[in-house]
Amino acid sequence: MHLPEFDNRFTRELPGDPVTGTQRRQVHNACYSLVDPSKVSAPSLISYSSEVADLFDWQDSDCESQKFLNAMSGNELLEGMQSYSMCYGGHQFGNWAGQLGDGRAINLGEALNSKGEHWVLQLKGAGETPYSRTADGLAVLRSSVREYLCSEAMYHLGVPTTRALSLVTTGEQVMRDMLYDGRPEYEPGAIVCRVAPSFIRFGNFQIFASRKEYAELKQLTDFTIRHHFPELNDEHTPASKSSYSAFFQRVCELTATMIVDWMRVGFVHGVMNTDNMSILGLTIDYGPYGWLDNYDPEWTPNTTDAGQKRYRYSQQPNIALWNLYQLANALYPLIEDAKPLEEALAHFQSQYQQQSQAMMAAKLGLSKFQDSDQTLFSDLESVLTAVETDMTIFYRALASEQLSYESLKSAWYEPESHNDEFKQSVKVWLERYSKRLEQEPRPAAERCNAMNLVNPKYIFRNYLAQQAIDKATAGDHSMINELLELYRRPYEEQAEFGHYAEKRPDWAKSKVGCSMLSCSS
Repeated sequence: MHLPEFDNRFTRELPGDPVTGTQRRQVHNACYSLVDPSKVSAPSLISYSSEVADLFDWQDSDCESQKFLNAMSGNELLEGMQSYSMCYGGHQFGNWAGQLGDGRAINLGEALNSKGEHWVLQLKGAGETPYSRTADGLAVLRSSVREYLCSEAMYHLGVPTTRALSLVTTGEQVMRDMLYDGRPEYEPGAIVCRVAPSFIRFGNFQIFASRKEYAELKQLTDFTIRHHFPELNDEHTPASKSSYSAFFQRVCELTATMIVDWMRVGFVHGVMNTDNMSILGLTIDYGPYGWLDNYDPEWTPNTTDAGQKRYRYSQQPNIALWNLYQLANALYPLIEDAKPLEEALAHFQSQYQQQSQAMMAAKLGLSKFQDSDQTLFSDLESVLTAVETDMTIFYRALASEQLSYESLKSAWYEPESHNDEFKQSVKVWLERYSKRLEQEPRPAAERCNAMNLVNPKYIFRNYLAQQAIDKATAGDHSMINELLELYRRPYEEQAEFGHYAEKRPDWAKSKVGCSMLSCSS
């Protein structure tokens, strides 16, 4: 097996925990704790992403080797790996939770590929760490399948995200209370290898600020700028207040872009705590996420959030802003001036609005947003929420040269229940939309093709995830690999996979795993 060079900058350049072992503890003045993955009894490779393997110049023969399996299951550290878990804090559901950290994530190290890129390999579900609190540090198959497939689906949808290299079962049984109803059961254990340029989160900065450990806060910020935003050191004096302000503004910009893409494809993260916010604007930590089958802006996939609905679809831009405020508070001790932070937050809001408007224009096939389009967008949302409407199918159906109520019928769950008032509202909106399209310089066919490049045919629907999980639990992994193949080309028709683009079936409307999910994994 070809082994990449490991250049472990995080552990080499930043302060570490002097204490070893997995005993639970408060870790001060340190960015990480050294910890080894737990050994597992009978690992088995279910799937790997060839695109992610390419980042390390790995061929199929490498990924199907025993050495690869040993490394991806945590049973063997490859030459050059330095395994560790990160220390961070965070706000959970709006409340400061103190130290959190990688409770079941263990970074294997930073691989340097042939292009000179650094990629962190991280095992999720590989055993206890000092940050596991009362948990066991393990993961089960159902949550691992969801994370593995969604990471890759999101990437191919064009959404900024961490990646997933492999999915391995451990041969162990893991006890979980999936619904938190006092009925725990054993489930198959699994490990996902996640990949990203960095897994640094807002919470990595928050923990130091909360403890007034400003020297470590500065070290981490300087490290992050030096390695992940090096252009800022060209534009500003390194380690200066202006460089820190520019860094924060850049994080605001990346976060805005990520949220716009979430909204574009109908993705709901479900647990936008500050410890689940990537400093690089990547979608991270696929827990109780979900996809809008029925277009309901007030929907959240997280059972823990069912009452408050803090992390509902429509609220994601506001929560991103709230989280950025918390990061601003954490960076303030380095800047000691609120003005540039406030300006960056205002910039986030204006940039999000501009990008969101441009995104909605693109979804409707408009080459450029006009101020009058805002009313068109608002009225469309009224149409979409008036009856149960499949968001993904609706926008694909809208890419048609002949628009009518009938041409959109495939997107509605119960079209037979539509009254004349609703049909008339659709007709009125389509007439206004058609009139707006008359201002477009592009031919209709070109417009439709452009719409199909931003409106996916296939999303990782919740019920499909559950079907793949059910089969995998029974020992059949074929659907996992079939879905992995499908989501490599989510904007193409792929006639052989057409059944995966169908609306949510009735049986999935309230089935566990197909509607809402708990944080149990």
